[in-house]
Amino acid sequence: MGEFINKIEAYNQDFMAKLPSVLEIERFVDDVIDFMFPMRLCYSKAKKSCLEDMDNLKATFSELLSCILKEDEIKNTTTLFFGTLEGVFDKLTLDASAILEFDPAANSLVEVVKAYPGFYAVAVYRIAFEMKQLNIPYLPRIIAEHAHSKTGIDINPSAQIGQSFFIDHGTGVVIGETAIIGDFVKIYQGVTLGALQVAKHFANTKRHPTIENNVIIYSGATILGGETVIGNNTVIGGNVWLTESVPSYSLVFAQHETKVRDKKEYVQAIDFVI
Repeated sequence: MGEFINKIEAYNQDFMAKLPSVLEIERFVDDVIDFMFPMRLCYSKAKKSCLEDMDNLKATFSELLSCILKEDEIKNTTTLFFGTLEGVFDKLTLDASAILEFDPAANSLVEVVKAYPGFYAVAVYRIAFEMKQLNIPYLPRIIAEHAHSKTGIDINPSAQIGQSFFIDHGTGVVIGETAIIGDFVKIYQGVTLGALQVAKHFANTKRHPTIENNVIIYSGATILGGETVIGNNTVIGGNVWLTESVPSYSLVFAQHETKVRDKKEYVQAIDFVI
């Protein structure tokens, strides 16, 4: 047992000093979202959050950065990151409004911000994206996986996503690292924007598709490849599999046959167990 403990300590000793706590990182991103949308909190906490929490958030962020950046980089990186939050907030208000406008089940912006997994996943993505643009290591992917674990929506923090982005239901959505998504795009559950090639030497190439403006992608659709472009105002139907580009104003759907038969035709009952 002693040899096993030594092996664990030897493996981890080079990393422990460099990485902040995962729980602290996850708590920080949730606090940032609550700061921008205090409606997620009860009234008394929301009032305090708007007035007093910015300095606390900056201090927490600086502490997280102290584990992974040089001392002379922390202050500037903190300033730059918090300078992005107004733009993040503006984009998220458009995202929330798109959900309210296009989801018949959505009753209010408060409901969207408090309860909708699609909004939460996009909020975390937009924060992680800004961290990634500042070349902050570790944090973007950790918080992206935090949203993934909570919502079932997997958005790589390097993906580029435009304004008024709407993910409905969301479970099983995958948006890869080099995906580019335009404005006013709607995506439903089970959609994959993935890569045709997953070999490591393709890491620095565009591997994931480009989705232009005003595109709707229905549930279960899979769109693969870095050269695949889905043109403006296109509708991709459910369960479509695409590895090549589609021109603007297209309607793409999977053709299948559904047969309805009388159960009396079968001698033995069909009773599948899954």
